[in-house]
Amino acid sequence: MSEAGGGERGPLAALTEIAPRHGRSWLVGGAVRDALLGRPTPDYDLAVSGDVQGLARELARAADGHAFVLSEQFGAWRVRARSGRWQVDLTPLAGATLAEDLGRRDLTINAIARELGAPVHDLIDPFGGLRDLEARQLRSVGPESFRSDPLRVLRLVRLAAELGFTPERETLRLASSAAPGLGLTAAERVFTELRLLLCADGAVAGLELARELGASAVVLPELDALHGVVQSDYHHLDVYQHTLATLQATIDITAEPAETFGELAPALRAVLDEPLANELTRGQALRLGALMHDIAKPLTRGLSADGRPTFFDHDVRGAELARRILGRLRASERLSEHISALVGAHLRLGFLVRRQPLGARITYEYLRSCEPVEVDVTVLSVADRLATRGRNAERAVAAHLALARVLLAGALQWRRQPPRAPIAGDELARMLGIAPGPVLGELLAELAAASYAGEISGREQLLEHARAWLDGRAGAGPPAPAAR
Repeated sequence: MSEAGGGERGPLAALTEIAPRHGRSWLVGGAVRDALLGRPTPDYDLAVSGDVQGLARELARAADGHAFVLSEQFGAWRVRARSGRWQVDLTPLAGATLAEDLGRRDLTINAIARELGAPVHDLIDPFGGLRDLEARQLRSVGPESFRSDPLRVLRLVRLAAELGFTPERETLRLASSAAPGLGLTAAERVFTELRLLLCADGAVAGLELARELGASAVVLPELDALHGVVQSDYHHLDVYQHTLATLQATIDITAEPAETFGELAPALRAVLDEPLANELTRGQALRLGALMHDIAKPLTRGLSADGRPTFFDHDVRGAELARRILGRLRASERLSEHISALVGAHLRLGFLVRRQPLGARITYEYLRSCEPVEVDVTVLSVADRLATRGRNAERAVAAHLALARVLLAGALQWRRQPPRAPIAGDELARMLGIAPGPVLGELLAELAAASYAGEISGREQLLEHARAWLDGRAGAGPPAPAAR
């Protein structure tokens, strides 16, 4: 079993040395499973028959970690590396024996244990987890596995998406029966599983499974409501299937950005890999944006005079709804604002396709209006377009991609160095004899746009442009005199 931690001392080496001083301890759950599958993991679960607190504190000292109580109710502790590269959850045995503890777990592949210090392949497997690993099968440990903790329904879905394993039939029945209990599960726990599900390679298949089990109807009813909402003939899918297709396109684009954006890929990859919030990178958060980009279409559906379905303002309403959903799930404010901005701006690029070639002013306005998601939403718009394969699709996709590549180049440059007015506000106010205030702010914004568009250069031209703008400002009246 490999260590996480690189050059720092990893937790397993430290645990093997110090654990015997605090009783008996066993590695259980995902760390054992992932080691058997050859998957690296930074997370370790330890079942302890002894002094959990003492072991946690000594591990923190020995491996440069930080120890804290994870659950006072269950006596669980967590030790996290100061570098953030690994964590260990230490929990008292759930029962009098290890066998009882393992019997209370969710899936057989998570009910395999190894005592610390024992040979790597000396495994304790009372429920046939090794056999299920070999068969690539997800099977519940017992009939109460999901009812005792309904969050395990989402964990089943997430592991199916992560591992590509198939849930066994009786396990599916048990999970479906327990899914309504998700409504009473802490929102923070639900969001953690949803976040991990969306980060999985098989996220789309996982969401489909969540719907089949009745889980999405409980935790994301707004997503479930997209099913069967018919769109215009420019779409070949209903809103639900279109959403999943957009998500898959997002996954594909961000996995291999060079295939869509060519030489822009390295710079794009650097942006997508930036940490954002809730343990998500910008690229991972983009998947959440794809999931919610049309979330308000059922609320805005109407019919045109010729009977064509319409969804006016679904971007604006969707931005509000996405913020409410993420608030309900206890996501961070930063993530909520980011996803809301993606949803609110996801149509902007499409509106510009028929205006090509774009002038610099229009490019500037697009980037300014999309900031701070100017890079992210440009990628999302491409995924959305690729998932729209109705009438005139091929020609529309080609035009959209051509414009997106141009705007992405601008967005990446904008992110590196956002345009600013080529003069400080206080200096401009003195030179023009106007007071600081809203008019000065608008003028600085105009000068930033004019500078970006190459309409001004040099101090004399800047002042001439500023005076002309002030003279032509409709309804503004004379500028206020400067304070003396």
